Amino acid sequence: MLSALDGPLRFLLLSSFLIPLGSFMVLPFMSVFLHERLGMGLGTVGVVLAVASLVQFSGGIVGGALADRIGLRRTMLWALIIRTAGFAGLLSALRWPPLAVGALVLTCCGAALYLPANKAYLVHGVDDERRPAFLSAGNAALNAGMAVGPLVAGPFVLSSPGWLFVAVTALFVLVTAGHARLPPAAGQEQPGGRAAEQGLLAGVAVLPFAANALAFHLYFHFQHYLAVYAVEQASSAFYSLVLLLCFALVIVVQPLASGLIRRMSYASALTAGFAGLAAGMAVLAIGTRPALLAGGALITLGDIVLFLKNDLEALRRSPRSDAVVFGQQRLAAGLGACTSGVLGGQLYGLAEHAGSTGRFWLLAAAQCLVLPPVLLALRDRTVKQPHPHEDDEGALRPHDTDGRVPGR
Repeated sequence: MLSALDGPLRFLLLSSFLIPLGSFMVLPFMSVFLHERLGMGLGTVGVVLAVASLVQFSGGIVGGALADRIGLRRTMLWALIIRTAGFAGLLSALRWPPLAVGALVLTCCGAALYLPANKAYLVHGVDDERRPAFLSAGNAALNAGMAVGPLVAGPFVLSSPGWLFVAVTALFVLVTAGHARLPPAAGQEQPGGRAAEQGLLAGVAVLPFAANALAFHLYFHFQHYLAVYAVEQASSAFYSLVLLLCFALVIVVQPLASGLIRRMSYASALTAGFAGLAAGMAVLAIGTRPALLAGGALITLGDIVLFLKNDLEALRRSPRSDAVVFGQQRLAAGLGACTSGVLGGQLYGLAEHAGSTGRFWLLAAAQCLVLPPVLLALRDRTVKQPHPHEDDEGALRPHDTDGRVPGR
């Protein structure tokens, strides 16, 4: 199915690999760079990274709205220009360290603006049956870049950061130039219009939004605290192996499973996804090396189902443009990641104080079992009160009066 992609979409998939490749040559090492190279205190570093993460995730809702106003291609171009400036700023920060904070925030602003427009361009004009394959291909490219970037850059972050920042900035200049040659997405390049005047959260698909926030809340228990736990139970090298396994599963499994995920009912996808998270968290509590690998794999498989199905369901339920829908889902992801950082830190501290960090993963697994039924109750309420432009099954009619064109 993906073999029929035209030149622009092939370039967009290549960019979906190159952009995270360049970004993850730098961003995973920012805490070390800011603390050891620029001399910032760890408390300050933590605040800077928390703000940057919130901007990168939740700012996606602004990116979606901007794409509605100025078009998908223009939004991607501006996002890449901003992000390129951010990486150039990191190079300048080697001479004047205070620039590093602003430069990091700039790169995160660029990421927030880019991703909703990128995903919307990728599925623009694509029928519902092929959308999961296109989205999963983009996700696979994204995860491949995230996996390779740290491996390439690790030896140079502290020894030769200047050359590293030059290389990443040059890569983004080339990618930006390539985006300038992309053809406009038909019907997406005219600014303004009634849809562009709606509020940022107008037309939000409530259940997919809430499910995405909960999925990211639970997943970021794994994302934030696995490093501390895995190094304690095994080693930093083994932690890297667990991450590589997780990336590989997304790259290989999600494209293969995309058709099955599309055909699953939403309730079944939520049940299977959160069950995978619960099982993975419980297995991590064992603390052995095989348990770390198995737990990471189960969590990743659960998220493969949840993240893709939530996006597909949000697109199906919302009358807004694809870019706005993806931006709303990014806002949900940011809110979930933020609550995970706050609550997860408290829970991990309590478990550590009690002398058994394995209990943290059992508490996380309990959340995976207790919280999703609330979403299913919300689903029952939304089924009783369908959108006025939906049929009895909740699917959008071909000619709904909210102005959403099928395939947009």
